[in-house]
Amino acid sequence: MTLTRRTFTLAVLGLPGCTALGVLNDAAMPQDTYVLQPVSIASQARRSSQTLLVLEPTAPAAIAIDRMLIQQDALSVTYLSDARWADTVPKMLQTILIQSIASSGQIGFVGAQGAGPVPDAVLLTRIDAFGVEQQADRSFVARVSFELTVLRDRDQQVLGTQRFTTTLPVADDQADTIARSFQRALEALLPQALPWVLARVR
Repeated sequence: MTLTRRTFTLAVLGLPGCTALGVLNDAAMPQDTYVLQPVSIASQARRSSQTLLVLEPTAPAAIAIDRMLIQQDALSVTYLSDARWADTVPKMLQTILIQSIASSGQIGFVGAQGAGPVPDAVLLTRIDAFGVEQQADRSFVARVSFELTVLRDRDQQVLGTQRFTTTLPVADDQADTIARSFQRALEALLPQALPWVLARVR
């Protein structure tokens, strides 16, 4: 996981002066930017010639942005004001999946749409949870939940669908603590999810 400092500006059109100024001031504040890393999995399987297309995951609007989500109760969400992900959550997870699958060395090619050969299989991902939840005792947990579906490209036959979910405690609501908790969550989930995907592509 890497951390960089960046400054962002936002052009706001058509807003009342005081509102626009407030948005500009918020956007201009330095934010810590976090990047989650791919996960390597050990494999003894021989490399196949199969190719896999990993589509950008789908997610609810509250998740499909580059902000760190904090859910305080079932009806309200907020975001950390001084930190963000380096990309939107769906694009970040897509990159992590591609890099992690590629590092296994088990298939001929894995990539995103518009790159590489015609795929033998397609990986669809639906993100259902990717945020921090505040519990009744005011403690925090990081919850990650996504559903993977593998399709055979030539006839769109579903080769399998599986959900992967984990919840990890978070010591506090600081950005660095939260980011490291999500890295641990991926390190727990991907060693389960990737062999499942590869077994259906090979």
